[in-house]
Amino acid sequence: MNIEDPNFQEPRRTISSICVFCGSRHGGKPAYAENARELGRLMAERGIRLVYGGGRVGLMGEVADAVMAGGGEVIGVIPSLLIEKEVEHRGLTQLHEVGSMHERKAMMEQLSDAFIVLPGGYGTLDEACEILTWAQLGLHRKPIGVVNTAGYFDLLNAFLDHALNEDFVSERSRRLLAMETTPAALLDVLLMS
Repeated sequence: MNIEDPNFQEPRRTISSICVFCGSRHGGKPAYAENARELGRLMAERGIRLVYGGGRVGLMGEVADAVMAGGGEVIGVIPSLLIEKEVEHRGLTQLHEVGSMHERKAMMEQLSDAFIVLPGGYGTLDEACEILTWAQLGLHRKPIGVVNTAGYFDLLNAFLDHALNEDFVSERSRRLLAMETTPAALLDVLLMS
């Protein structure tokens, strides 16, 4: 069924694993790392498996370490290129090595029931946009959300509203992306969807 169909009803789902897209750097504000750790702690507490890019650096490492510290399960998916640069996290529950960034995104989507975007740069934006595009095209029906730490995604939110107002994004597609300011609030929204 097409996502643009006004009669489409999203079925209730169980979320046992969430893919987190985030930066391989810590960013310029302590709040970014604090929210990454808080998200990891909450996921472990709620028994939700983390699927992510497999890195040990930046916010990626923070969220993975927090899930593991809480006794949770962490699955990393990393391209060979990044293993060669020795940024892979060696203490994960599972680490999948893939041949390309495209394979990485496809595997992360397959292993996940929902998606959360934390602050990051080009790679994070690429991953978020691709997973949103796949949802818009009806390739998956999994919830997607952003933790808007310290207003980091305010301009993205404004851009998406502008795209809606200029009729490049439908109202239904605009609603594909939930946005909250804290990990706890976003998890609640995603788990209720």
